[in-house]
Amino acid sequence: MQVDYNTSEHVDEASDFISNLPDECLACIFQSLSSGDRKKCSLVCRRWLRIEGQSRHRLSLNAKSDLQNVIPSLFSRFDVVTKLALKCDRRSVSIGDDALVLISLKCRNLTRLKLRACRELTDAGMSVFAKNCKGLKKLSCGSCTFGAKGMNAVLDNCSTLEELSIKRLRGITDGAAAEPIGPGVASSSLKTICLKELYNGQCFGPLIIGANKLRTLKLFRCSGDWDKLLQLVTDRVTSLGEIHLERIQVTDVGLAAISNCLDLEILHLVKTPECTNLGLASLSERCKLLRKLHIDGWKANRIGDEGLISVAKCCPNLQELVLIGVNPTKLSLEILASNCQNLERLALCGSDTVGDNEISCIAAKCVALKKLCIKSCPVSDHGMEALANGCPNLIKVKVKKCRGVTSEGADWLRARRECVVVNLDSGEPEHHDASDVGPLDNGAEFPPHMAAASGAPGSTSRSTSFKSRLGLWSGRSLVACTFRRWSSGNSSSRNS
Repeated sequence: MQVDYNTSEHVDEASDFISNLPDECLACIFQSLSSGDRKKCSLVCRRWLRIEGQSRHRLSLNAKSDLQNVIPSLFSRFDVVTKLALKCDRRSVSIGDDALVLISLKCRNLTRLKLRACRELTDAGMSVFAKNCKGLKKLSCGSCTFGAKGMNAVLDNCSTLEELSIKRLRGITDGAAAEPIGPGVASSSLKTICLKELYNGQCFGPLIIGANKLRTLKLFRCSGDWDKLLQLVTDRVTSLGEIHLERIQVTDVGLAAISNCLDLEILHLVKTPECTNLGLASLSERCKLLRKLHIDGWKANRIGDEGLISVAKCCPNLQELVLIGVNPTKLSLEILASNCQNLERLALCGSDTVGDNEISCIAAKCVALKKLCIKSCPVSDHGMEALANGCPNLIKVKVKKCRGVTSEGADWLRARRECVVVNLDSGEPEHHDASDVGPLDNGAEFPPHMAAASGAPGSTSRSTSFKSRLGLWSGRSLVACTFRRWSSGNSSSRNS
């Protein structure tokens, strides 16, 4: 007999259906729960503790130096982990080589690893780890201090590596003495390479050139002249379908090189002021499959109507267009609307030329448009009136810091288009809650990093809802977070 402590009555054991569930069914239930709920379930009884541990594939750990003491017991419980995040804060001493080697011995089936601020790791530790975990498919490193030898060890041993994301790798020698990285056996399997904030990111050149199955290349704030390397890459790697370039030194020469990638579907040009209409035109004339185009012109006025008209004429499959700090006029917008009949998502931000006439043109011509974002443009309530009578498929409008648009104008649009969600932020001072912590980087975390699901003692996790609130309140990341959500359902590839 069992006792129900809520009623103090005896309950027949036959009514305890959960105890009769097979371990496999309980494991499936646990896998659908949040990390916090899984922790609570593991405290119910010894059986649930065992099943919860044996069914956990993701783990996020606070990678301080004292983690080493609990690694044996920790991974005895969580013995099927395939996705691991090791994160240390900047003010703490991280785990070292011995701890990483011990983890690699306990997690032979590891397929994803994320390292953050593990500054005590060296080339030697990474080399041993790579030999023990040859099935690695995704590696993400940020603010670590190992160098080229450790990275080459991973590339030489992990023949199934598909995604590589490197940010602020401090151990890479700067200048001409830098040791080349790659290609290694991983070059035959790599599909995504993301490099961020590297002093000498071009030492990854051999790897990028040798990755003949590469589909996605992302370069963020990496020093050096990238034109020549892009020429070498696109001569060898023509399978690229997605390219992100942010705050790197690239000119029209680099864009002309990218035009060799005839399968290119997604292009982000963010704060690359030396790219002009000429380069964009040369690229669009050959990359006719382009579906998503994001341009942050940084108010340089090097890209405008001429380049956009070329895109409109050559890329009829365009579905998403984001223009920040670019000044298009009715001339280019009208051709874009007429030629790109599949244009569903449009963002116009920080433009001095997008006013009511341009919005009226969009309303009249963009019949497929579903989502529109307008920020810091000279648009007024008259533009909202135009939207009320156009864009028959419109479902969402975001207006921010357009002082000519009033709450009355937004309310009128809501009343006329009841099925359209209208979000208005006039930019006037208002009370914010604790989530308003200031601007974030204008640029999404594009690479599909491993999700950091916690669950072990001493582990850390971040609330997804809190992250979304940060993105909502951040002025500089408005477009990034908006279109990341809008396009998530249409993307062919974040995390498993």
